[in-house]
Amino acid sequence: MSRLVTIFGGSGFVGRYIARRMAKEGWRVRVAVRRPNEALFVRTYGAVGQVEPVLCNIRDDASVRAALAGGDAVVNCVGTFDKGGRNNFRAVQVDGAARVARLAAAEGITSLVHLSAIGADTASESAYCRTKAEGEAAVLEVFPGAMILRPSVIFGPEDQFFNRFAGMSRFGPVLPLVGANTRFQPVYVDDVARAAVLGVTEKVAGVFELGGPDIDTFRGLMRSMLAVINRRRLIVNMPFWKARILAWICDMAQIISGGLMHNSLLTRDQVKSLRHDNVVAPGARDLSDLGIVATPFGAVLPGYLWRFRPSGQYDAIKASAKNLRT
Repeated sequence: MSRLVTIFGGSGFVGRYIARRMAKEGWRVRVAVRRPNEALFVRTYGAVGQVEPVLCNIRDDASVRAALAGGDAVVNCVGTFDKGGRNNFRAVQVDGAARVARLAAAEGITSLVHLSAIGADTASESAYCRTKAEGEAAVLEVFPGAMILRPSVIFGPEDQFFNRFAGMSRFGPVLPLVGANTRFQPVYVDDVARAAVLGVTEKVAGVFELGGPDIDTFRGLMRSMLAVINRRRLIVNMPFWKARILAWICDMAQIISGGLMHNSLLTRDQVKSLRHDNVVAPGARDLSDLGIVATPFGAVLPGYLWRFRPSGQYDAIKASAKNLRT
């Protein structure tokens, strides 16, 4: 019988790429998610019955134990940007991560890959970064042979980075940014998936920081994105003190509304994170240590951002038509 891997959050942005690659490796894949009826698309990643979504809540012991039963390996891709509510930073990124690792060890599972983030630091002013670091420590305490992956901002067709700002560029001549001079090292989602697969199949252990071949400021990345979608916009850097005020208003609106108005614009914790560079640390083990050649974002963005061009898929055709003689 083929081996079985459980992927928590396996229908999410990164998880689906890991699930697809694990299926290609011949593994049976159990995709553990809160809403399996919304994850049915993962079944197409393998042969009939090879990839199956199952109900699981990472906050519940019995649920996690059932998802791990009979497995050989586990990958935890679950994370959150929500500070409040039941699925808050601590519940998901610390307690949830610890629960998966503890129960995986109890089940005799020998391979565990945990998805964290660059910037994970218990001394960070950002609660997101602190809980990422605390989650790592909790995992390694009970599963010292785990692989910890810390990616920079991840890009790909379903990302919430380039897609988000490309969408914003359609609604006015100005593109506002917070932390325009903060540096990022975007990493391709399938490169992250390849690293995770090696952690499972080769039982690679340790912490790896994942970044692409390009390092640029937030402003520079947005200029590259605008060039891809053929739009000219004035990039305006919002000072951090103004950003804190805006984020406070957005956070308060969510609290006062009882969560009905979800703050997806800007949070105070995001402002804190944006004050610091998000790049691979000097001397850290990275993709090259796994034998993976990082994919430049410029080779991928045109393949999925074309829909944000003024004329969408016909943009190049219209530009070419202008050269025709009447």
